[in-house]
Amino acid sequence: MEPSKVYFTDMRALPGTSLQQKLERLMRRAGIANIDFQDKFTAIKIHFGEPGNLSYLRPNFAKTVADMVKSLGGKPFLTDCNTLYVGRRKNALDHLEAAYENGFSPFSTGCHVIIADGLKGTDEVDVPVHGGEYIKTAHIGRAVMDADVFIALSHFKGHESTGFGGAIKNIGMGCGSRAGKMDMHCAGKPDVDKSVCRSCGVCMKNCAHGAISFDENRKAGIDHNKCVGCGRCIGACNFDAIYNGNNSANDELNCKMAEYAKAVVDGRPAFYINIVNQVSPYCDCHGENDTAVIPDVGMFASFDPIALDVACADACNKMPVIPGSLLDDHMHKEGACDHHDHFTNISPETNWRSCMEHGEKIGLGSQAYELITVK
Repeated sequence: MEPSKVYFTDMRALPGTSLQQKLERLMRRAGIANIDFQDKFTAIKIHFGEPGNLSYLRPNFAKTVADMVKSLGGKPFLTDCNTLYVGRRKNALDHLEAAYENGFSPFSTGCHVIIADGLKGTDEVDVPVHGGEYIKTAHIGRAVMDADVFIALSHFKGHESTGFGGAIKNIGMGCGSRAGKMDMHCAGKPDVDKSVCRSCGVCMKNCAHGAISFDENRKAGIDHNKCVGCGRCIGACNFDAIYNGNNSANDELNCKMAEYAKAVVDGRPAFYINIVNQVSPYCDCHGENDTAVIPDVGMFASFDPIALDVACADACNKMPVIPGSLLDDHMHKEGACDHHDHFTNISPETNWRSCMEHGEKIGLGSQAYELITVK
């Protein structure tokens, strides 16, 4: 089998050329015009960013993609599903306000915003997963499945449970309804190292399910009967007191995520774009963002989401570590182990390769790729 083609352009924009123009050239060179968009509803799946976070993709990127779709005769809309955890994207009304606040409006992007799983995250379609080993039926936001064409526009960055968040996470986890997100997360339940806990209470504030409480010594504890394993508390803790006690659970989460992504894209045209800039250590779901861990890399596009994510990870791992970043802190800790992978060095309990390997196994894409540079 021939390696999948992944197209790349860097973030250099010399006088007379904008990044938006470079993104347009990248999409055309990658073959987006080969898709029949004429009068087709086109879902552009994007993460609007939790308010307070400033590392999410600028809406200008979304406008470039929407304008491209419209120029090819399509009817684009930006979409995402509601979150499982607390925050300002847990229902459609708050989610839309958050999107508008972060610049994603019909006036700035040239297309409408639709929250795919409805007002309360319950408007879903049950989609069979062909070849699924963990998931037989995926619960996907209805508007995503109603679309004729699917495009994933993803911010590539770190993630405390999956290693990194790229195309597969944007599609698989991002398109799951609330029931779908529960379905993917339910295997892993974090624990607390009470000797490290500072009793700050941030983990409890970030738990949407009332699973965290404090004992007589003001040390946090997690009730696994209430916990859904979303991992929000892991990223919220500034003192590394919360950890995933079951390493296999993250692998299972990654495999389920790949199967959900396959359910989303099976049987219809799909195209994938990753923007690798402001590579923060954690997801844009956080209401804050830490400094980037590596310099900006560039923009990537492909018809193969697995090859795309692997190419982005490989490119990130060739970049130097930014001094003073969380990655730099981790690498200079006493007893630090260099895994020769930036994302594993940030979150050692994660294994992003498990997602890529399983995605390849079930026919979602190939890890083998040919990188083609677009000037």
